[in-house]
Amino acid sequence: MASAAIFSSLRRRRSPSLEAFLVPVDLSEVALLETLISVSGDVVSCFSDNRFPFQRRNSRALVGKVEIFRSMLECLRDSADGGVLNPTAALCLKELYLLLYRSKILLDYCARSSKLWLLLQNHCVSGHFHDLSQEFSTLLDVFPVGEIGLSDDVREQAELLRRQSKRAKLFIDKKDDALRTRFYWFLDEFESGRVPDSKDLRCFFVDKLQMLDAKSCRVEVEALEEQIVNHEGDVEPTVPVLNGMVAITRYCRFLLFGFEEEFEIEIQKRARKRLITQEIAETFFTVPKDFCCPITLDLMCDPVIISTGQTYDRRSIWRWMEEGHCTCPKTGILLSHNRLVPNRALRNLIMQWCSAHGVPYDPPEGVDPSVEMFASACPSKASLVANRETAMLLIQQLADGSQVAKTVAAKEIRLLAKNGKENRAFIAQAGAIPHLRKLLSSPNAVAQENSVTALLNLSIFERNKSMIVEEGCLGSIVEVLQFGHTTEARENAAATLFSLSAVHEYKKRIADNVGAVEALAWLLQEGTQRGKKDAVTALFNLSTHTENCLRMIEAGAVKAMVLALGNEGVSEEAAGALALIVRQPVGAMAVVREEAAVGGLIGIMRCGTPRGKENAVAALLELCRSGGATATERVVRAPALAGLLQTLLFTGTKRARRKAASLARVFQRCENASLHYGGLGVGYAFASDSASTRNTTNFVSDVSLPMSISVPVL
Repeated sequence: MASAAIFSSLRRRRSPSLEAFLVPVDLSEVALLETLISVSGDVVSCFSDNRFPFQRRNSRALVGKVEIFRSMLECLRDSADGGVLNPTAALCLKELYLLLYRSKILLDYCARSSKLWLLLQNHCVSGHFHDLSQEFSTLLDVFPVGEIGLSDDVREQAELLRRQSKRAKLFIDKKDDALRTRFYWFLDEFESGRVPDSKDLRCFFVDKLQMLDAKSCRVEVEALEEQIVNHEGDVEPTVPVLNGMVAITRYCRFLLFGFEEEFEIEIQKRARKRLITQEIAETFFTVPKDFCCPITLDLMCDPVIISTGQTYDRRSIWRWMEEGHCTCPKTGILLSHNRLVPNRALRNLIMQWCSAHGVPYDPPEGVDPSVEMFASACPSKASLVANRETAMLLIQQLADGSQVAKTVAAKEIRLLAKNGKENRAFIAQAGAIPHLRKLLSSPNAVAQENSVTALLNLSIFERNKSMIVEEGCLGSIVEVLQFGHTTEARENAAATLFSLSAVHEYKKRIADNVGAVEALAWLLQEGTQRGKKDAVTALFNLSTHTENCLRMIEAGAVKAMVLALGNEGVSEEAAGALALIVRQPVGAMAVVREEAAVGGLIGIMRCGTPRGKENAVAALLELCRSGGATATERVVRAPALAGLLQTLLFTGTKRARRKAASLARVFQRCENASLHYGGLGVGYAFASDSASTRNTTNFVSDVSLPMSISVPVL
């Protein structure tokens, strides 16, 4: 565990925790010797035959030093005095424990790091080796070699090592540094708008770096993206430089190795994911609530903390932010920033729980969404040029490639379109949308899912929305929503409709598309938690167009949204959509016919988020205004409403207080207000709603009920 912690820290250029290097002070001298022999033996056995991609000479030299120390320690253990040490020697051995452990971590780092990152850090890592060499020299200067029971040959080896370490200078391998310089040259070429020759790229990546397949390129890309996530401002290379190198490596992945191999990898991933889902579904135990994402209610794979302190699964909260939300889904509090902080403590607990219960843990795979959020804020000319060249390769495969190549190309366009508006713009301009539309009707589930998700990502860029609609994609997207091969495809189709419905003129076109509203209503009732979220946000947008009201009633969307009021994850949006629908009398009557409508809105007023309470009280107010006496009577008779309104008048948001005050005035004009709601007059001075007062006058003329209390105009 400590080794992993230190390796993780070193990889991120952060100082490891102090506990990782604590010397086992409670050990006896003999036990300390055995511990040191064990650690040094591990270093020698693990790394003496290791073929390091870089830092070969420095690594061999360090392993050689450790091997000499192991000989010293074994000789000391086997000496006549049985390893009894004087105080100076004991203190030196404790210092040696730290140096051996640091050596192990540094060698492990060089063996496990990505080739490109190790190449970029060539000077820095060489400095770490030199620092360790100097500290070994200092240790040998004070180590009482002549006062302990060492044989003559071991003593000579120790003395020779001391002299060599003292004379050692910083060594930077010239071949490694030449490769590093070459990599930067490629970056400069792309930065200048020039694309290097494919032969030069093949020579560098394949011949020199031994990256022999698409998988090795993908591993390098993911490693560099991890460095972007964990980047600190004063560390070289900078984020724009790293972005450029990621883009270049991704370009070479497809230029040099094609597309066929990636399809097999995708199939294997999906098979593993289905197996994990099935095994979790077949278990009889319940997943702890704290391990589930509040958005999807699924087991979190990559828990992260947002600015409000709440924890969500990274993918879910990223999608929430990408859709334009700026509040915490659980608390409704405005986010102070969009940075996602990994909740490693919770992730470790989830991994331990999965291990204890035999549940396979599905680690985050592919691109980290926070990479896209961070990287998109730091684009470089090199990354834009390389991504444009990559997009051209992908679109060419969409047009002329095999079915396998088209499937892989759609996935990569999907990922590329997640990263920045520049990428979304030139992917659409280069002609990807018509080819993606054709894949929407593909019998291949992977191809369909990737194509609809690619369109979703492209639609985030405002100018692309019209291109998608005018290209005739709307009907195909609705078909995926209705009959998609996978759950994720249907959910992403709903999310795409939500994105497109941000344009007012498209709201009517989407609603008029045969089966669109019905499919959204079905997804809201029967889909996963994420699917429900996608469906309700799309329905909310459609409900903002007044001409869609009747269509939504006929399609069963009103009933679905009423049922959704009881679902914590989507109740806020459902209440907001109902508040818009009931503004029209036909919508109000449809809501009144649903027995659970008023009770569901009351429940949100009691336990919902601040925004949810706003929407709920607004829906009840509009229901009274447009629904006539029947609707008003049902609202008035709702239990506990008086107390909830009074609470909102004092603790609600500004909008909630206005709506609560207006609704209270409506009640006071109804029967026996002084008996049933006599306490509501308190607090009216804290709210004002002159517009509501005018509307209330019109409403009261339709209600024939005695009024015993005069309501003050605020």
